[in-house]
Formats: sequence, structure tokens, C-alpha cells
Amino acid sequence: MATAYPDELVFVPLGGVGEIGMNMAAYGFGPSNARKWIVVDCGVTFAGPSQPGIELIMADPSFLEDNADDVLALVLTHSHEDHYGAVLDLWPAFDRPVYATAFTAAMLSAKRASDNIVDNVSVRPMQVGKPFTVGPFTIEAINVAHSIPESCALALTTSVGRVIHTGDWKLDPRPIAAAPTDEKRFRELGAEAIPLALICDSTNALKDGTSPSEDEVAATLAGLIADAPHRVVLTTFASNVGRIISIARAAQKAGRQVVMSGRAMHRISGIARELGMLEGVLPFLDQDAFKTLPRSKIVVLCTGSQGEPRAAIARIARGEHPAIDLNAGDRVIFSSWAIPGNEREVIDIQNMLIDRGIEIITQRDGLVHTTGHPRREELKRLYDWLKPETLVPVHGEAAHLEAHAALGRQHGIRNVVHARNGDMVRLFPEVTQFPGEVRTGELYLDGNILCTPDESGVKGRRRLSFGGHIVVSLCIDARGGIVSGPDLAIEGLPNVEDDEDSLTTLVRNTVNGALKSIPPKRRADPDLVDSALQRAVRGEVNAWWGKKPNVTVFVHRI
Repeated sequence: MATAYPDELVFVPLGGVGEIGMNMAAYGFGPSNARKWIVVDCGVTFAGPSQPGIELIMADPSFLEDNADDVLALVLTHSHEDHYGAVLDLWPAFDRPVYATAFTAAMLSAKRASDNIVDNVSVRPMQVGKPFTVGPFTIEAINVAHSIPESCALALTTSVGRVIHTGDWKLDPRPIAAAPTDEKRFRELGAEAIPLALICDSTNALKDGTSPSEDEVAATLAGLIADAPHRVVLTTFASNVGRIISIARAAQKAGRQVVMSGRAMHRISGIARELGMLEGVLPFLDQDAFKTLPRSKIVVLCTGSQGEPRAAIARIARGEHPAIDLNAGDRVIFSSWAIPGNEREVIDIQNMLIDRGIEIITQRDGLVHTTGHPRREELKRLYDWLKPETLVPVHGEAAHLEAHAALGRQHGIRNVVHARNGDMVRLFPEVTQFPGEVRTGELYLDGNILCTPDESGVKGRRRLSFGGHIVVSLCIDARGGIVSGPDLAIEGLPNVEDDEDSLTTLVRNTVNGALKSIPPKRRADPDLVDSALQRAVRGEVNAWWGKKPNVTVFVHRI
């Protein structure tokens, strides 16, 4: 039986451990019946083909709601959607402060304005290297290199031990317009005589070596821009301000002007400029300037690196952009990677451009993108700096987490915990794991409605997408006579024009035949008629089509 202590520090992953995205973690301190909690990150993931109509997916905060009186604050490591995208949907209900850096706070404010969100949260400033106290926690933000400004690891110190929650990070010695990961501070923390646990990003734990530096990508892009004979179009993550700066500098050096297209690009670059991050970078031109510039004097920077159908690069590829059109011989660079699940959409855009004679350059052709996450050698270096007693791999699918765990064991870390969403991990004073201790799950954002998967109706949408829908409506009287109908509506089934008998004729004949087979007295029972017609229509259409449709029958008794 596990030992209970007066004060314990526990870690509860609510999202992001067993999947990429939807990051949300809770840290609790105190006796088991009276813990105080802080939450780190509150992100989203994007719905896939199995969730038709759903915009975003986020972690179910039911556990936090059950402990709402003891939840003290939310701390954000950075402003990527998978770490902060659910804040405005979930956190207003808690009425607790959000701690964030200036850039993340500005991104949150801009997101609220852009999405017309009424609810708001109280944001308190968080500065790198300036610890602050929230209840029993002393929290220090530590600068780490990543692919968005002001990314932070967090040192969470309590009376029983310290946790380093890395957030997303890498060891980039030469990031663009940002400081490198703070090796000195990590070494200092590792040298202090305080027991230490490491909660660490696993995204690239399957990859050997070290991640390329952002300045290597900048050099590649500068060459591709300089030697292009005609227009150059680049699409990248709008949040990668360092990449935007690299592109702007390369364009300026090549004697080209930068035209920007896409709301997210304008919004984020505007925030960066207001905060002084674009010092020395000339103002970007709006898309309306595109037609005024010579073909060899322009660089277009646009949204849509993930294949979003309404984003700028997709509209350009389809020839539907209101201001930008390309010609054969122009060059388009995808300075990004496709998030798993988006590959097909990205490839489709590239193929449309290729069919028009436009040159496409991707990661396959050169170093036009680099990750923001650590590979195995970088993980080892962090272990050496911090000398953790305990490692909990997070931020990854099962394969990433297990590879990270194996690396930690090989490196001599004493306690390696294989956690998943919903586990409770006691980190101090004694490491113990309680699998499935906490209720977890997902919430779907469906239009303006936040709902559970069961409430969302997605199962029904999937059935409709597979089997279409047939609606039968008729009126009967008290003696079972057919007063009107049957009327039919058929949606989503094949309509083969040269077939001798159309689907509509088949369904109508099936319904009429089934009605005739029911004695008049029994036809007066709407439930019986409903059941008989559903069975008959599904069976006959299945024999004709090879699939069972969704059938709805309305029997009106008058």
C-alpha cells in the first residue's frame, strides 16, 4: 500500500501525454485531501476525418472543475495553439489568473478580438528569471529556444522538491531574434541540493542527433530567394516570428519587397513589431501591392502551410485569390512541415501549383524548415545539466514517450515514469504512480458549442457520411388508411441515371409493398409501421447498393 505524506507534490496530465497536441497538466501540492493546484498550459488539437464538422478538440477539465476552489492559476509556457488555444474557451469559468509573457498575453488578446470571444481572463505578467509565488508554489520562467517568441520552461519549487516542466524547447545556439536556451540557469538548478523531477517534451525522442539551427534555415532561404528568376512565395507557420524575420532580411538583401497575405500573418507580425521584435525589418506590404511590383522584385509571405482550404496559399493554388496570381516559373517554398493528418491537403495544394508550371520547394529539396523540439542528443544534454532523479516523458504519442523513457533509463535516471493522461504521479517525497486516477477525456468545439463527444452527434455524422439518408413520410388515419404519402427525401446515395429503375422508384415500390403487407388494423399503429418500413427500405437498398442506408420514417396519425 502506498505511503501517505503530510505534503505531496503530484503531477496529473490531462492532455498531451499519449497524443500530440491538447497539452494541459495540473500540479497539486499538499496532503491528499487538501491539495492546492496550478495548471500548466491549456491547448487544443485539430479534428481529423473521424470528427466531421468539429473545429477543435481540447482536454476535458472535469477534474479541475471538481477541485475548482483549490485551483489557483494557469501558467502558459508559450502561445502555440496546442498549448494556449483552449484558454478562452475553458478558463473563464474558473475565474483565476493566467500568467503569461508579454508576447503570449498579446497573442491571447489578439485571439479574443479576432474570434469575437466575449469571455475574458485576467492575465498577469510573467518575466523570465523573475520568480513569483502562487500559493505553495514558487514559479520561475526560464528562456528556451523554440519556434515562437518567449517560450519558457518552468521551474516549480515547493517545500518537498522541484519540478522542471520544459514546455516545448530545443537547443539552438543561433536562434533568430531570440535568446538561446538558458544553459547557465539549467546548470545552476541542477547543482542545487533540491530533489528534482523533469517533465519533458518527447516530440523528437525518436530522432538521433541534434536539431538544425534556425540560422541554417535562414541561410538556405536566403539562397533560394536570391537566385530565383521570378516571384518567390513562402508559406510557413504564422507564429514563427524568427522565420518571418529571416525571410524579410533575405528579401531585403536580394532587393525584393515583402508582400504579406493572411490574417494570422498580419496579426502576429503586428504583435511582434509592437513589442520591438522586428527592429530593422522594413514594414510589410499588404497583398494589394502585389500587382504594382515587378515580378523579380517581390517575395510573398502567406498563410496556409497546413493546407487550410481558405488560407492564402490554397486560394493562390486554385487561382481564386483576390489579389495574388502566379505564373509558370515562379517559385513557392513550403518552409514548414505538415502536422500529421494534414499531409493530403498540403500535397493537393502543391500538385495544383505544379500543374501550373510553378516550382515547388519543400523539406525534401533542402533545409527550408527545422523543428522546435529536441532530438536525442539535446535531451541527453539537458539530463546532464539538471541531473534529475525522476523523468516523466510528456508531449508525444506512445512511440515518442516510450523512446524517451528508454533514453532516460539508458542515461541513468533513477525513476522513469510511464505516464498517460489521467494518471496521478506523486513526484515527492516518494515517486508513485496511480494509473487512471483522474477522469480525463475530450471536449469538441462544434461551431459555437462546446460539448462532449457523445453530445456532439459526430457518430451520426459518420453514419450519414457512409450510408446517406432516406426519409419516408406518410399520414394514416385511425383505421390504418393511407391519407397522404408516402413522400420521400433521399440524400447522399448514388443516383445512376442509366439504371432501368431509379433509386427513388426502388424505395417507393418498397415502401408501398411493405404497407400493403400490413393488415389495415395493424397499420393504425405508427410504431409498427415505422419499424416495418425501416427494415424493408434498409434491406432492399442494401441488396441494390451493397450498403445499408440511414432511414428515418415519419408516420403521422390523423
